[in-house]
Amino acid sequence: MKTNTDGGTVRKLWLADRGAFRDHLLRLDPISRHQRFAMGASDDFVIRYAETSFNLDTLIHGWFVDDRLVGAGELRGLPQNTREAEAAFSVEADWQLKGVGSALMEKTLLAARNRRIRRVYMNCLASNRHMQRLARRFGAELEFESGDVVGLVLPDGPTPGSYFREAVADAHGWTTAIFDLQRRLVAPTQA
Repeated sequence: MKTNTDGGTVRKLWLADRGAFRDHLLRLDPISRHQRFAMGASDDFVIRYAETSFNLDTLIHGWFVDDRLVGAGELRGLPQNTREAEAAFSVEADWQLKGVGSALMEKTLLAARNRRIRRVYMNCLASNRHMQRLARRFGAELEFESGDVVGLVLPDGPTPGSYFREAVADAHGWTTAIFDLQRRLVAPTQA
């Protein structure tokens, strides 16, 4: 689990975090929401998307600040090929350009590496320069198609060290998630 100077932490999301993920996506400002989904996305669409995200072949990392999810990185397996996946990122406006996207990308690519995924695709709008810079920083080759940009990252293969890094982060993240859940459940009864 990684922490930055602003006190944020990144960890894998679990089923108990589904509501936090939904709320994060609903808090995205109109521009960030449009960039994340590459279209206008209604609240109903976002709610349905968040509900199904934990049922699909998806692994999600989240950036938390004071128990509030403010950024997410999703790794979604592509059904036609078990060695390819798509990555998508969302960061609330107040947290953009502060290293949150980089931390989420790092965890997402580590997860892809450890699952022997050979190709990670990232699609974004041609106007989404922040995402393009982030993808390039992690070695993505960008291809411009119509009004979209497709980035391709080729993760390294797994090593004992990469497995260990993810296992330690997961153990710490799971413990943090349990304490966060307990705090959320106990707080309403004490109010």
